[in-house]
Amino acid sequence: MFMKAVSKDFTPQLILHRESLLHFAKTLTKNNDDANDLLQETLLKAIVYKKHYKEDTNLKAWLYTIMKNIFINNYRKQVKTRIIFDGSQDLHYLNVSETNKQLDPEKRFEQKEVLNSMQRLEDDYKNPLIMYYEGFKYREIADELQLPIGTIKSRIFLGRKQLAEQFQSRGASVA
Repeated sequence: MFMKAVSKDFTPQLILHRESLLHFAKTLTKNNDDANDLLQETLLKAIVYKKHYKEDTNLKAWLYTIMKNIFINNYRKQVKTRIIFDGSQDLHYLNVSETNKQLDPEKRFEQKEVLNSMQRLEDDYKNPLIMYYEGFKYREIADELQLPIGTIKSRIFLGRKQLAEQFQSRGASVA
């Protein structure tokens, strides 16, 4: 369905696509509650950003794209929250399995140590590194801190390197 103009008719047009969007959300999430949340987030984002919708384009395709992007971004954030720091020379990230959500006391202590060590870094390195650790993408961090993306990547790399050096000098092993 094509929409001629972004006007007061925009919201009713969104409602017309609700059922197909919900079906798409269920295929992405495989869960009714998550699908409903994804649908609500998609409709909200469409309303908030309706000024970006181009006249005479396919509204349904635009909505599907919004939904797909929200789903992908949420997935990436979930993956990043299941990643912990490895203090080895190569600075690898290790995925934490689903069964490992309840970390044992030693792992919780190690995570706390990593976060505390991040807090001791200079702000130039600390802020981008913490945002990255929390699941933000490089572009989001660059936009938030109003810095070029290359600077963000460099600061995250150097921040991780400083953390590794801190742990090596203390003889600690974090993983």
